[in-house]
Amino acid sequence: MTQAGQSRTSDIKRNVSVVLVRPERPENIGLVARCMKNTGFQELRLVGVRSLARRTYTIAVHAEEVLKRAQFYDDLPLAVKDLQLVFAATSKRRKNYGLLTMEEAKHKMCQALPSARIGLIFGCERTGLTSEELRHANFVFTIPQASRQPSYNLSSAVLLVLFHIFMHTKQAKDEETAAELLTRKEQDDCIQLILEKLEEKKFIHRTNRLHMTERICDLIGRLSLTSKDRNLLLALFSKGIDDRLYSQSGED
Repeated sequence: MTQAGQSRTSDIKRNVSVVLVRPERPENIGLVARCMKNTGFQELRLVGVRSLARRTYTIAVHAEEVLKRAQFYDDLPLAVKDLQLVFAATSKRRKNYGLLTMEEAKHKMCQALPSARIGLIFGCERTGLTSEELRHANFVFTIPQASRQPSYNLSSAVLLVLFHIFMHTKQAKDEETAAELLTRKEQDDCIQLILEKLEEKKFIHRTNRLHMTERICDLIGRLSLTSKDRNLLLALFSKGIDDRLYSQSGED
């Protein structure tokens, strides 16, 4: 992955804040920290929580650094005031708020990243977010489930949302890696070296040269070669292929 691609991926994860409003169970905070660690996110904001219980750290196996960096706020407006796009999760249909589906919310999040600072608000395990708290979100969304009751556990809801964003960043990383293809000249040079090696081994000869050259150019051209692919191919044709294979003429 290029340096620019690594920077973009880190920016996406750094620009997403998980905001827990009035969480009641210390265990759930620890589990949320684990979910964040699993998906690569780091910024946890806690509203209505003044300190973390030892139980929270015990549950947050290998994710203690997320808890150590957690920020504490007295109210939700303070927790989101520096964020640019805020999404609130709810399991209840609200009369005065339009609801996005999870897919719609994910699309808006991924469109805004990595340039926008995004907040993901999750409410109290027992009561969720109040209508007043929803006023501090740009968008309200629901996470699909088979039945209305029971609602998702807090950490499960956080994980489902973060996983969608994580997969977006992974796809962006994969696309960045896939884009690092050889130039056409580098591909041609690689093909020429392979053709020369095949001629040395008498696999390509006077009567089949045109036919085999075109077939090999077509085959290797369809591979969309990267540097690693080229190195493997050249190693195979230089050292790795048994001479007995070359004895099978390419005339057919």
